[in-house]
Amino acid sequence: MGETPSTLDELARRAGKWLSLSAAAPERHTAAVVADRFDRITWRDTYEQSAALRELAEELNERYAHTYGRSHEEAQGRPSARPYDHTTDLLTDAFLAAYKVNPRLRERAEMDPSRLVNHQVVTSLVESPEFAELRRETAGDPYAAAMAVLAQAAALRRMLERSRNAQDKAEQARKTRQDAERAATAVAEALQQAADEGDETGGADEDGAVQTPDAADAVQQAIEAAEAVEDAAREAAQSAAQALTAVAPGIRVAARAAAATAAEGARSEAALMRAWGVGPGELERMPFDRRARLAERLRTGRLAEWAELIGRFRQMADGERARKVEGATGELVGVTLGNDLSRVIPSELANLGLPALRAVFAARYAAGELMLYDSQGEQRTGRGAIIACVDTSHSMYEAGPGGITREAWAKACALALLDQARHAGRDFVGILFSAADRLKVFRFPADRPADVAQDLDFAETFLGGGTSYQRPLSAAGALLEEEFNDAARMRGDIVMLTDDDCGVTEEWMRGWNEAKHRLGFRVFGVAIGAPRVAEADSVLDALCDNLRAVEDLTDVHAAADLFRVI
Repeated sequence: MGETPSTLDELARRAGKWLSLSAAAPERHTAAVVADRFDRITWRDTYEQSAALRELAEELNERYAHTYGRSHEEAQGRPSARPYDHTTDLLTDAFLAAYKVNPRLRERAEMDPSRLVNHQVVTSLVESPEFAELRRETAGDPYAAAMAVLAQAAALRRMLERSRNAQDKAEQARKTRQDAERAATAVAEALQQAADEGDETGGADEDGAVQTPDAADAVQQAIEAAEAVEDAAREAAQSAAQALTAVAPGIRVAARAAAATAAEGARSEAALMRAWGVGPGELERMPFDRRARLAERLRTGRLAEWAELIGRFRQMADGERARKVEGATGELVGVTLGNDLSRVIPSELANLGLPALRAVFAARYAAGELMLYDSQGEQRTGRGAIIACVDTSHSMYEAGPGGITREAWAKACALALLDQARHAGRDFVGILFSAADRLKVFRFPADRPADVAQDLDFAETFLGGGTSYQRPLSAAGALLEEEFNDAARMRGDIVMLTDDDCGVTEEWMRGWNEAKHRLGFRVFGVAIGAPRVAEADSVLDALCDNLRAVEDLTDVHAAADLFRVI
């Protein structure tokens, strides 16, 4: 036991490595994506609002959890990575990678060993071209980012399953690294104890080198134990790295597939919302649970089947509105002569800019010989409410070309008319009718914000039964009468969308014509999939100022002129 001073000094030098390890172990991170406080708050809020995210986290934890008990750091009251939370950390990283505009990943060396699999998964996601497409839909949108995580759930399960062995080895590497840190601490404590004993017995020199043989034995044993643990930690880290390298190609393939699936889902949902007139601004303001319910409602049932048709109708209507010329009436067909200054063509107006030609302009104006835009068709647009009367009798279930039902075409046209009313600042009323005893009225005042839930209720309601014209048209006339009495507005527009012909009484017809003359409203008729209803001797023809038949239900442009004159 009698070591020489030089041997004891050598022990002190060997212990220096362990002193540095115990003094300042590098910080290891459990999150692969660098996030600030606000990002973490966004994740926590979204996690709390999404039952689906919480259920997924619970499932993954139960299936892939590793429980090694309390860590060395936790035992000392310091924060530590908990191995059994690695799946929740993976969901957090996947969310933040989709949510952040420019996600930045930590270096692999900065990661806690137990999160190296997570780092590989998230790196594979972020580096894939498909993920760049996904982030176009999800960046800055917590709901969309959460839906992207859920869309990738199946792929995340597969990646976690394939990397079980790598994760086990990573957990073992973490555990042995903790053992090495504890061993370094033991060396430091042994040295400290030897120094304390040396102070008491005079066994330490003026430089603090260990001079007490028993203390030197304790330091020697602590160093040898630490070296053995360090070797084990190094081997465990190498084994974990090899296991991760082996599964990395499979993770990259699965990550690309996951990102592609999520991107397609995000694009589909965004297109679905656009088709139903729900803009990005409205979605951002919408509470998470309400937005989730809305998306689920739109994805299921008849509404999902109609989305493409409704989107095409709205796009067509937008185009027709853009074609309108302010101050011109009807459809432009050429150039004529006159003195209506509201329709003067630009080249005539240019003469006013030349002093020598101003007298010529004045003379041509007085003679009614200015060149003007010529138009034909309706000479005025309505200012009162737009009322769509939509037939929902049993025959409207009949499908035409492309599997589009008459009901779908009629309601898509009605929803486009609703947009038309909103753009013009006019009230809109949707009247669903069938038999005389079946009627449902949906009112959309111009001074109230759009409510997509009401739009969907209008679209989903179907009454069934036979067909009666008198009941819905009487209701429409009464609404226009009420509008005239309350706001002195006239010139409303009624659009009758039906596939059936039925009779009306002479007495009712006289009252109807009197109301039209008094209130100045127009009636447009669309016979859907039933040309006979639009024939010259039909009841619908007698009721309407403008009537057309639509046979090809895939053609939304059959009603295009309605959106130029209504």
